[in-house]
Amino acid sequence: MGRYLALLDGSIYARSVCELTAWVALRAPGAVDLLHVLGRRDVSSAPLDLSGNLDVDSRETLLAELAALDADRAKLAQRRGRLLLDQGRALVEAAGVADVATRLRHGDLLETVQEMEAGCELIVIGKRGEAADFARLHLGSNLERVVRASRRPVLVAARAFQPIRRVLVAYDGGASAMKAVDHIARSPLFTGLDVTLLTIGTDTPQAQRAIEDAARLLRGGGHAPQCRIAPGHPETAIARHVEVEGMDLLVMGAYGHSRIRALMIGSTTTEMIRSCKVPVMLFR
Repeated sequence: MGRYLALLDGSIYARSVCELTAWVALRAPGAVDLLHVLGRRDVSSAPLDLSGNLDVDSRETLLAELAALDADRAKLAQRRGRLLLDQGRALVEAAGVADVATRLRHGDLLETVQEMEAGCELIVIGKRGEAADFARLHLGSNLERVVRASRRPVLVAARAFQPIRRVLVAYDGGASAMKAVDHIARSPLFTGLDVTLLTIGTDTPQAQRAIEDAARLLRGGGHAPQCRIAPGHPETAIARHVEVEGMDLLVMGAYGHSRIRALMIGSTTTEMIRSCKVPVMLFR
């Protein structure tokens, strides 16, 4: 039985992360670890330059008050973290998952995830954190860090969870895209779902052979995939296909050999996560 790691914060994506993780754990039965990490900014005051501004007694008094404030902030942050985790566990258990654990950690999120991911099958994270700039549609900085560093598939939750029935695989023939196809073929998570393979580019014999190789692997896993080769730019064509065809999940490689190559800022991957209103599963 697998384990699934869900990263929780105080953003509006937390509920969707929990519901999406529950969906995963029920389709491919496994246990769930809900993780909330308290970073330095959650428990400490902003650093102050006190040199030359105050006499010794005043400086010591102020430092003592700041220390007391930091202690209070740390206690409040812990209480808030426990509350977030308890609410998350209630959501996942209400969906029918029996084995749910909560983890409250101090330190760097990325280091904690790297420590815990060795024992898990999948990482679930919200598209944006509580500090993201929604007006500019910025993605969460922690999302970028986790996807860049993780060796596990990363499932990025959309703002609201919807039942998943139709899956679009953005396939460019690269190693990470083939890894995604192999995962779909083997995992019970995708059993019974409608799967479409989409390649963006020129419809050539080489492209036909590449997409047919992927389709053959999926058929071996019990799927009956549809295969499509469409012209256009990946940054817009994939998102348009997701919307027009009513797809519920986008699966893609985080790195590839075509225009789906670079990760995050300025890349196709960034644009897909930003523009698609469905969850996105990423493979390195």
